[in-house]
Amino acid sequence: MKFTTTYLSRSIQLVILLLIFTCLPFEVVAQPADDTFRIARLQYRGGGDWYNDPSALTNLLRYTRETLPIAVNERYDDVALGSNDLHNYPFVFMTGHGNIDVNPSEAENLRRYLDNGGFLYIDDDYGFDPYVRSMLETVFPDDELIEIPLSHPVYNIVYSLPQGLPKIHEHDGKAPQGFGLFRNGRMVIFYTYESNPSDGWAYDVHNPPADIRRAALETGVNILVYALMSER
Repeated sequence: MKFTTTYLSRSIQLVILLLIFTCLPFEVVAQPADDTFRIARLQYRGGGDWYNDPSALTNLLRYTRETLPIAVNERYDDVALGSNDLHNYPFVFMTGHGNIDVNPSEAENLRRYLDNGGFLYIDDDYGFDPYVRSMLETVFPDDELIEIPLSHPVYNIVYSLPQGLPKIHEHDGKAPQGFGLFRNGRMVIFYTYESNPSDGWAYDVHNPPADIRRAALETGVNILVYALMSER
């Protein structure tokens, strides 16, 4: 598969930089005052290996710093689903292969985080889909995931992905899909199914070809920048 890249002009990059720091939710001020912001990986109960590919986020954040004028910390934190610390992060990443246990308190905490301006990116690392959907039914019983059209900004906000999500890790031949969950008109969750960009971020582990690695990283940058620039 051939991937097309559209690079930002310097003026657009500067606009993105300004917008990112004016659109961050108020909770982010609780982060350390080191002129960068930090994101987190979601730690959940149930045995679904939330910690999978620990280098993935670090590599994505490093690539983001190297290619865009965004002051993001290359280090990330692990944050428990039920912790009040969840509200300190503008962007939280979740992945795994198996079960997710969510109690009512954790569901309420995640719902409040997302309704107050947070963003959750979930990557299906194969076998995760039924557990993700079950979790979301618990957290948002009246809302549904909808497939995101190729015209949506998440596919072109920085890099152009005219064919949508790339197929990073081949599991069973199914086409990759991107789903979103919206609250009050804002996409608060983006869910990648049968694409697995985070495997491509962990290139030190999986050693993908250069074009697959680049496609995975560019997809990740799009998701991160979209999340930080979306209306709150």
